[in-house]
Amino acid sequence: MLLGVIADDFTGASDIANTIAKGLPPHGGLRTAQFLGVPKSPAPKDVEAGVVALKSRTIPVQDAVDQSLAALYWLLDQGCQQIVFKYCSTFDSTREGNIGPVAEALAETLGAKGVVACSAFPGAGRTIYMGHLFVNDRLLNESGMQNHPLTPMTDPDIRRWLRYQTKSPVGLVVHRFVTEGAAAVRTALNDAAAHNTLVIVDATSDEDLAVIGDAISDHKLVTGGSGIALGLPANFIKKGLATGTLNRSLGTDGPEAILAGSCSGATRGQVDLHKANHPTFAIDVDKVMNGYTTADEIVTFIRENQGKAPLAYSSGTPEDVRRMQEKYGREIVAEKLDNLFAETARKLVKSGITRLVVAGGETSGAVVSALDLGALQIGSEIDPGVPVLLSGGETPIALALKSGNFGTPDFFTKALERLAAR
Repeated sequence: MLLGVIADDFTGASDIANTIAKGLPPHGGLRTAQFLGVPKSPAPKDVEAGVVALKSRTIPVQDAVDQSLAALYWLLDQGCQQIVFKYCSTFDSTREGNIGPVAEALAETLGAKGVVACSAFPGAGRTIYMGHLFVNDRLLNESGMQNHPLTPMTDPDIRRWLRYQTKSPVGLVVHRFVTEGAAAVRTALNDAAAHNTLVIVDATSDEDLAVIGDAISDHKLVTGGSGIALGLPANFIKKGLATGTLNRSLGTDGPEAILAGSCSGATRGQVDLHKANHPTFAIDVDKVMNGYTTADEIVTFIRENQGKAPLAYSSGTPEDVRRMQEKYGREIVAEKLDNLFAETARKLVKSGITRLVVAGGETSGAVVSALDLGALQIGSEIDPGVPVLLSGGETPIALALKSGNFGTPDFFTKALERLAAR
């Protein structure tokens, strides 16, 4: 294995696995596999890039550090020459969050300084300029992310936000250096390494990310969103360590289900469009908290509507979410919903569901952890950042794990079509 990734949630892991498997023309990507948690056995020998998916974004800091270091040691044992710590392109965190502590722990273990921190993903509208993160034409704190139920982002200055979490100052390489090319970025990072462990790097386009990727070809550690991996496969291919490969068409036939637990604006819009023409089950949080809505009820609804792209969702407005959190407690609501979706997914697969679309990072983490599918093959891209995933075994399961803000309005029906065998 050449390239190892530690991802702090399951949708993010799929996102960066897709980026690495796809790569950039004319080189293509690397043979990539996604692992659900730290594997207990070696990776298959033909895997060139391995993505370890953790559910560490919102857990206690020390737990996140410990899990990330365990993933690091496993990846190093597989022979990885470069490590990527992947977090969300909207830098999902709090002032007391895990991104800074995990990044610093990985850097200390690897003896790395001047480590890139770049969450830009222009293909999904995330760009960084002068250290400030934009979502399309809005600053991060005006994009809807300020209303996130677990990681509200109220400051677009990523250098300042990251500094709340770190022991050392955070540097910045501004866009001017990126436009001057890889050599200029390399020099700026080397200069920053004298004072900074982590360095924010501006990027407003895929071309910028390719320049940054070229500049950090010999870095032991890289951190950022999936976009930061865009130029990394080419480095190994140019060195003759990999031959490059194109995404494969993967999928399976069989019954389908959609589960949505994200409250993002994009997911709510996708739910609204889908329910206009398909059967939907709205999960009432009050009924969940009081034990009236169960996994069996959701499974029955989905099985009764097979072949019609049935959707079960819990995707309230920011006001609805805030009201439920105030009534029951933020962590209690999140845990109850995660457990509901996990149990529902287990029972759906046991009942014969083989195509499953899941929306929401926390929801995807709960679902995939419950299913325990082992290594997942990376297939073609459904929408930017969301690939087809296929499990092994006698009865393969085809998955699409979508971060809340990702995907076009018709994502749900499109994803089910792409998950089918072709």
